Amino acid sequence: MNNLILVRHGQSIWNKERRFTGWVDVALTEKGELEAKRAGELIKNLNIKFDAYFTSTLKRAANSLDIILKVLNEQNAKVNKTSKLNERNYGNLTSLNKDEIIKKYGNDQVKIWRRSYDIRPPNMDAKHPYKNKIGSSSASESLKDTCERVLPYYKEKIEPLISIKKNVLIVFHGNSCRALLMKIFNISKEKITEFEIPTGNPLKIKFDENLKVVDCRYLDSKRSK
Repeated sequence: MNNLILVRHGQSIWNKERRFTGWVDVALTEKGELEAKRAGELIKNLNIKFDAYFTSTLKRAANSLDIILKVLNEQNAKVNKTSKLNERNYGNLTSLNKDEIIKKYGNDQVKIWRRSYDIRPPNMDAKHPYKNKIGSSSASESLKDTCERVLPYYKEKIEPLISIKKNVLIVFHGNSCRALLMKIFNISKEKITEFEIPTGNPLKIKFDENLKVVDCRYLDSKRSK
């Protein structure tokens, strides 16, 4: 079968408040929980038996997967949790409102910080209120930095399963998902700036025996981009 389904977690509290979240461990909103439930229903309709489940160590992703597993009646399934799949660390932007940062620095600069491939946001300084509350080993991450932890993990732990025709579900974050899509679809670092990953909409990717993509679609076509 070798299906890979990727889901960005449901809406979080800071998604709703338009705050840079990164490694801060915030909860889902009620809408986010409903998005995860809907994702579970869409996945259940595929009638696929999954062989492995992966998520990050952040609860907005892990809780989204828990909700999906409940819909799939797989609450006792083994889940692989790793910080390698965490969201990128937004450094000194962490916890700040995106609209306020745009007013301060301009839309072009904020787009560079949010969407560019290899430019990091300003490092988290020593006085930042979340300095000692996040587990990231870096002071800030670009998408390139995120790729450098996501892709080796995928190659070591997930790709071998797909190569032996296993079905895999990953629930993670906007930027860790963008990092993986760069590899799977050979997306350039220029083109990836245009990618916005919707919350709670499963992306189903099917591979052939040579790990080439033969089919790809969002399960909720009304919300697909």
